[in-house]
Amino acid sequence: MLKPELAAAIAERTELTRDKASEVITAFTDQVSAAASRGEDVTLIGFGTFNIRSREARDGRNPQTGETIRIPASKTVGFKAGKALKDEIR
Repeated sequence: MLKPELAAAIAERTELTRDKASEVITAFTDQVSAAASRGEDVTLIGFGTFNIRSREARDGRNPQTGETIRIPASKTVGFKAGKALKDEIR
């Protein structure tokens, strides 16, 4: 599902316009991004938790040359589904 499709579904269910629903989605994603940049988790009970995960530096291999390369440490966003979401997709 793409953002316009999601906005249309939310608009239909909440009686908002598609534009307003799209604004709500944008506001939500902006707030999740802001919390992630501050290192905070975002938990939506029953749906899941967005959190920051740290990856250690490690050695990798260039698949074209076979040369060993050093992959630097990094941070990424993870998502852990909540119980209600897990139950919904089973």
